[in-house]
Amino acid sequence: MVALKGGEFDRLVAHPERTPPLVLIFGPDHGLVAERAAALAKAVAGNSDDPFALVRLDGSDLASDPARLIDEARTVALFGGRRTIWVRDVGAKSIEPAVKPVLEDPPRDAVVIVEAGDLKKGTGLRKRVEDDRLAAAVACYADAGADLDRLISEEAAAHKLAVDEDARHALHLLLGSDRRLSRSEVEKLCLYAAGSGRVGLEDVRAIVGDTGAFALDDAIDAALTGDVATLDRELARLSAAGTHPSAVLTAALRQIHTLAKARLNVDAGTPAAQAVERMVPPVFFKRKGTVARILTLWTTPRLEAAGAKVDEAVVQSRLKAAIGTEIATEALLALATAARAAARR
Repeated sequence: MVALKGGEFDRLVAHPERTPPLVLIFGPDHGLVAERAAALAKAVAGNSDDPFALVRLDGSDLASDPARLIDEARTVALFGGRRTIWVRDVGAKSIEPAVKPVLEDPPRDAVVIVEAGDLKKGTGLRKRVEDDRLAAAVACYADAGADLDRLISEEAAAHKLAVDEDARHALHLLLGSDRRLSRSEVEKLCLYAAGSGRVGLEDVRAIVGDTGAFALDDAIDAALTGDVATLDRELARLSAAGTHPSAVLTAALRQIHTLAKARLNVDAGTPAAQAVERMVPPVFFKRKGTVARILTLWTTPRLEAAGAKVDEAVVQSRLKAAIGTEIATEALLALATAARAAARR
């Protein structure tokens, strides 16, 4: 079995004549699975005029008729060359009976590409392919680091755009769980910024993903630093966007719990800035200074008291939905008042 990593798969697409008789592309990143399968199918099929050079099958077709796969693989192409049989939507359907004869007697003039979901190691279809020396398996996991950076750079270059460092950092935090969705979001961002020559943080905030997440962070940061004017503005923005008051309070409670863990490091002697660097999930770099300031304003006992107050407000905002906004506003203003008092000490 050939286990192909990302770079090795890219080289295979560049040299499709090296493709083994069967390639299993699987993993939790369904967008990346689909993208890689499409790229390989296109590379192997090439520009053939034969309408039967590329055959698409559904996993359910093979579950009900396992022999169809080997029949298609043994069919001779009308104009010669290799045929491509692309099996999609396998999901939980068992197509092992269909794959078995292909592996036992590999076709010389066909390539079978199978898309699958997150297959457990050592079981079922994945095990059968991994145990076969004439097949290849390609695992597709969520983009991170260099892979995501390359995707951003490719799309930006295609639109003749440069990406500001803070915008790139924000994209790394917002994207990565699904390749197809990530590419779609970056394409949308590039179209939005087309003609400007660059992609900035404000473009990301305006276009990519759940921009309400930024407003939530801004509102909570304002409450915990005592910035009442910003708090009022962000709460109004969240309300206009239809964000439920309990969602704001739940986000605040989650943030307070995260801060409480970081504050324990400060209590142990770690400088606030270093404690911020160790926080999980990572803090968006534009917020790091603000979060470090919050850690100096709020002691562990104060954070515990704040958490209890917000927790009670979450319950009340759900029990009394008609005045949920007022309950959320009152709780967050109380935090802002406490933060201002701490700053004066």
